[in-house]
Amino acid sequence: MKKNILIIGTGGTIAGKGKKGETAAYDSAQIQVDDLVAEIPELAELANLDSAELFSVDSCDVSFDKLLKLAKYINEKANDDKIDGFVVTHGTDTLEETAYFLNLTVKTKKPVVITGAMRPSTAISADGPFNLYQAVALATKDEAVGKGIMVVFSDSIFGARDISKINTFRTDAFNQRDFGCLGYMRDDKAYFFNKSTKLHTYKSEFDIKNIEKLPRVDIAMFCVDAETDILDYFANRSDGIILGGAGCGGSKTEWNNKIAEILASGKPVVRSSRVGNGLVTYRKDKIAEKGIFAGSLSPQKARILLSLALTKTKNLNEIQEIFEKY
Repeated sequence: MKKNILIIGTGGTIAGKGKKGETAAYDSAQIQVDDLVAEIPELAELANLDSAELFSVDSCDVSFDKLLKLAKYINEKANDDKIDGFVVTHGTDTLEETAYFLNLTVKTKKPVVITGAMRPSTAISADGPFNLYQAVALATKDEAVGKGIMVVFSDSIFGARDISKINTFRTDAFNQRDFGCLGYMRDDKAYFFNKSTKLHTYKSEFDIKNIEKLPRVDIAMFCVDAETDILDYFANRSDGIILGGAGCGGSKTEWNNKIAEILASGKPVVRSSRVGNGLVTYRKDKIAEKGIFAGSLSPQKARILLSLALTKTKNLNEIQEIFEKY
């Protein structure tokens, strides 16, 4: 018996159009999700399909407001026993952020799979149709239940927490850095080899049902000879700050002193790294002086987690515990 899958469109390159055959010059978010589905008749062999266009934007125009809308929509539809799984089409530039946000806020064991494309629909060898085909295939699999938010791209299955975009134009544009992918897709078959050890989806403590606006968190990227006034700017405007630090979340002495001042004022600062791999770790008895450590989370994902953590607590030690769990 075929499963019932809801495909949710949000725009992106997968829905883009440009000059026939070219991959670089195009406009994203030009094709409605109904039309994307109609162009791939093989999808009907995988599942009973329904589709909805929640919004249609370049993924750089995704906002917390849109993420809240998407997560709430999935949570609402997940209560429908007639829906067995979800596929979200999305632009690639901020796909990893949307995936992680949903991983923390969607409350279902039902498969939720995100996919997109590096080439517009009008390009030669457009990658969107096959990515969408494999995403729908994965959403129908019993072994995909309870795995958290997943991303299917270029024959691979990725977990939302650790996926990163690592190329600006190649079709094989994502990986999970040190951690490897969760598994592979081969045509419509799924092969799992790994799973995340972090809390997600139905085990997450974050409840966005009554949240209309998230706390503001900004990212300060450290580089050689960076001035401290950017930290003053964010300290006066933000509810929390992410440091995109050098190496293991490091920064120069003047920045360290300023960060200590900000922490003493009661505003959280999280140290993450601009390096693609490894961990950011500090002694726990130095949190009040050095800040919260982000573990393996990138600056952009640490920002999402801190924004959600601030809906529950402003205590630095409690926020650190949240970073260790998610």
